Amino acid sequence: MGSRILPLVLAIAALAAGGAGADGAAAVLVLIAIPCAAAAAFVAISDVLEGRPEKLRAVTTGLALALIVIGSTVRTGAPVGGAVPALAVSTLVAAVVLYAVPAFVWVLEPLRLRPRHSAPRVRVAPDA
Repeated sequence: MGSRILPLVLAIAALAAGGAGADGAAAVLVLIAIPCAAAAAFVAISDVLEGRPEKLRAVTTGLALALIVIGSTVRTGAPVGGAVPALAVSTLVAAVVLYAVPAFVWVLEPLRLRPRHSAPRVRVAPDA
């Protein structure tokens, strides 16, 4: 089973490296994150195809993979020595948020309202 946390950690590390001014390291981390994100998305989608209730994780990891690929494309298309395009950073931030959505849903799950099940009523037949 692929690691679900590795693409998130790599995306956060790429954001941190870019913020620290190490744009080359950030670009390498984004490139390393692509196959890890693809593996996480494939595992999530295969879980859905097996019948497990993992639709949210499958959708979020698939969208995060697409955003990481788009961000990597924009980043590598930027001129050498120039500033990193805002779209490249924005796609990484959006991917991190998408990876965090299932965790937030899991944390908030106990707060979800559930219908109350009352005890079944027993009817007594009148004596005739």
